[in-house]
Amino acid sequence: MDVTLNRISPEDRKNPPESMNGVVFGSVFSNHMFSMVWDDGIGWHDAEIKPYQPLVLDPSTLVFHYGQSSFEGLKAYRNPSGGINLFRPRENFARMNRTAQRMCLPELDIEFVLGALKQLLQEDSNWVPQEEGTSLYIRPTKIAIEEALGLKVSSRFLFYIILSPVGPYYPEGFNPVKIVVSDQYVRASPGGVGEAKTAGNYAASNLAEKEAKAEGFTQVLWLDAVERKYIEEVGSMNIFFVIDDEIVTPQLNGSILPGITRKSVLELARHWNLKISERRISMEEVQEGLKSGQVREVFGAGTAAVISPVGQLHYRGDSFQVGDGSTGPVAKRFFEHLTSIQYGREEDPFGWVETL
Repeated sequence: MDVTLNRISPEDRKNPPESMNGVVFGSVFSNHMFSMVWDDGIGWHDAEIKPYQPLVLDPSTLVFHYGQSSFEGLKAYRNPSGGINLFRPRENFARMNRTAQRMCLPELDIEFVLGALKQLLQEDSNWVPQEEGTSLYIRPTKIAIEEALGLKVSSRFLFYIILSPVGPYYPEGFNPVKIVVSDQYVRASPGGVGEAKTAGNYAASNLAEKEAKAEGFTQVLWLDAVERKYIEEVGSMNIFFVIDDEIVTPQLNGSILPGITRKSVLELARHWNLKISERRISMEEVQEGLKSGQVREVFGAGTAAVISPVGQLHYRGDSFQVGDGSTGPVAKRFFEHLTSIQYGREEDPFGWVETL
């Protein structure tokens, strides 16, 4: 399948922001997008790079009513030579295919969509910002577009990719954030779709996050849905704890998203011969560790923020400071090395980066 190129007209062409300072994350979009359609009996077709534009969908379109969808998030970075780096893009499309299996969506040919993404990036290459700490956020999305009312697997799907120049995800930047632990609401349960990157997972977290932000917290830390005692993940990232000389993160259990940055942190830790563990960890263990000083650091890991140190945990009315409340050396080391690899400032010993 070839990709048709339909460039935006010169009079409609927008210029990227001169600076990302003050631009809200995910609020500005480039000139072009990629799209293609799936039909049962035909497969993927009509692959096209075209001007960024609204989607025209019938009110009965299945995704609006039954939520059959998936999405991903990855980034493109400006490297020192002026080229563009992609960080582990095949991992994102492979995860999208795993989500597809759970959500009854058609899978993607990874090499084809990666090639289409690279064409899209070349077309809008001037939208990859150059300021320190900025990047081009990439959002692939797949939705059910059959026009029908009635719970069923769609026979028609739309896949598209849009691009958004961004600065830091959190207003705090690479500084400690405050998070609240939720034991009133749950995000995902065993046997559900917690490990799938699908829209409903995130809609279910909105109320808890709205309440958390109203109280001055940046994010919500979710507990398991059964006993409500074991830590799972934060709304937009996986979570890590430095306990004595060990780095601990909750084990994947079917209700935790298998993050690409999480995987990169674990692989980098093994490369450095650090002591790491993927296991169940209770909020009680973390509370006691924070009181005793055994929990030395807490940090999140995700595409949007990369590494986000946590300075304070709030649970059942009590606040617990992490260490001295500042960014710890372990979180700092991961952040500096991961971002240096992503931006091409440091050698990539893993083959994670693809350069355009």
